Amino acid sequence: MNAVLRPLKIVIVGHVDHGKSTLVGRLLHETGSLPDGKVETLRAVCDKRGMPFEWAFVMDALQAERDQGITIDTSQIPFKTALRPYVIIDAPGHKEFLKNMVTGAASAEAAVLVIDALEGVQEQSRRHGYLLHLLGLRQLAVVVNKMDAVEFSQARFDEVSAEIRAYLAEIGVTPTEIIPIAARHGDNMVTRSEQTPWYKGPTVVQALDGFQPAAEATDLPLRFPVQDIYKFDHRRIVAGRIESGRLKVGDRLLFSPSGKTARVASIESWNAPAQSVAVAGQSVGVTLDEQIFIERGQIASLLEQPPMGSDLFRARLFWLGRAPLAEGRRYKLKLATAEHIVAVEKVERIIDVTDLATAEGRTVERNAVAEVLLRAAGPVALDPFTDNPRTGRFVLVDQYDIVGGGVISMDGLPDSRCTPSVVGQDLTAVQHKVTPQSRAAANRHRGGVIWLTGLSGAGKSSISMEVERRLFHRGFQVFTLDGDNIRQGLNADLGFGPEDRAENIRRIGEVANLFVQAGMVVITSFISPYRADRDRARAANPTSFHEVWVKAGVEECKRRDPKGLYAKAVAGAIPEFTGISAPYEEPLHAELVLDTEKLSLEEAVDRLIRYIERDMQREPGVDMESRPDASI
Repeated sequence: MNAVLRPLKIVIVGHVDHGKSTLVGRLLHETGSLPDGKVETLRAVCDKRGMPFEWAFVMDALQAERDQGITIDTSQIPFKTALRPYVIIDAPGHKEFLKNMVTGAASAEAAVLVIDALEGVQEQSRRHGYLLHLLGLRQLAVVVNKMDAVEFSQARFDEVSAEIRAYLAEIGVTPTEIIPIAARHGDNMVTRSEQTPWYKGPTVVQALDGFQPAAEATDLPLRFPVQDIYKFDHRRIVAGRIESGRLKVGDRLLFSPSGKTARVASIESWNAPAQSVAVAGQSVGVTLDEQIFIERGQIASLLEQPPMGSDLFRARLFWLGRAPLAEGRRYKLKLATAEHIVAVEKVERIIDVTDLATAEGRTVERNAVAEVLLRAAGPVALDPFTDNPRTGRFVLVDQYDIVGGGVISMDGLPDSRCTPSVVGQDLTAVQHKVTPQSRAAANRHRGGVIWLTGLSGAGKSSISMEVERRLFHRGFQVFTLDGDNIRQGLNADLGFGPEDRAENIRRIGEVANLFVQAGMVVITSFISPYRADRDRARAANPTSFHEVWVKAGVEECKRRDPKGLYAKAVAGAIPEFTGISAPYEEPLHAELVLDTEKLSLEEAVDRLIRYIERDMQREPGVDMESRPDASI
């Protein structure tokens, strides 16, 4: 029966010299998993070099590793118990080779953390524990090795167990087992040791057999990253590896983030008959019923289960670069087969893996863990790691070196799903017979969107309403769309989560564009915290869109708190409140900045009116003396 089971992948990690390779070598020997004569050959090599035999040499296959006495690269070897087969990944423990450890752990389904009973929990032990958590591994057994060095002391085992259990609990990980072993002598590896009569738990093999296989990739939504496009005779074959889900002939595919769609005409494999179905893990080529243009890096999905398509996402990453990661720096992001240039928008927090303390900063040093915001030049097809690890994991590259890796989170950000580009293809816009030029001539000014953005309490509503009043009395066709007013009517059905906020701004952008087409000046007063949403509003009519940043810091807005909202948010009564528990992305290239910490209301209003009059090119000719409030 075992011959047909899929091997379960286990990574072995721990501080350097805590005995990981010794554990694996002894385990393979005890279970009869080594080739005949392997141990004898290694003993002969050790005798020839005049050095004592070590079980670690079973795994330390590289000449450099034998010379240095450390594991440099990850080694993967098959291993079998009476229950099922495994692939054991022996990862390096030395701090300089953490990149290799991350590579090994990324493909594992469970982990074993090795801790020296004499040395106890070290910084690298904690770092490895946090990295396993970062990579999404939740099945973790801890072995306290070299118990012979502490005379199999139960008190010392309990002390080390309590320390590592407390640390793991802080990051939300509960070890399945904590096992006292002496790997060199085989104690508690396969059979229970007489040296630890006080220990009643499982052996290492029993603990491994208690791990559960990860959910099958075939049960997840289809993700088929495009590796390449091949042309054979009249056919164009889209080739790649199915990372998750199932694919069958007749499926309508959405290629993200381009939005192109087509049906699967055939599924083909090299030197094999065509097939009707393919599943996760298979490398296949597909032909489509339409000749659409797609490129390497796009991800094919079923139409009803698309990935996200966002230019902004959060990342929990481990930094490996010799130069620090820094806000504003640009790196190449590799996700599946795609490559994107991303900029570090913000370092949100830096995590000290030794005590899990968090700190603020704009740079992340080597071997540190951080949570950052990354922004790409355009939409990236991705999934949150918790939804689909295969398209929620990435690496960062600087020049030609891998400098970081991590997992994607969309917490607090809009759920922007990729959509087909063909939506609305059967609609035809009706052309107006009144031209924008005719409206401008009648109004004696052009239409435009004055988009006020800023934190709650920065002064947006006060400025917009006063500007509207003054412009109206100067003869402008003007109207203000205010956030609170709109949410009581047009957008009364929306909440304040990231998705609803994005939809709120999308609707306002469309409404504002209608005002512009009518020849009016429309002033919008919305927090609009996400830069991508403001950019989307601008895209509706780029030449008539004017972003105005009403600038004031969080502390000043909290001091003003005109509606009492900050007090409620700090008390936890308002979830996802911008500036407190939700982000605000400052404009990068606003047409006008009104710093209300330095400007009075009167000064801010005057500056905005001068800007509008200058840009909208209003012509003189209206007798203002006959209007009310002509002195304004």
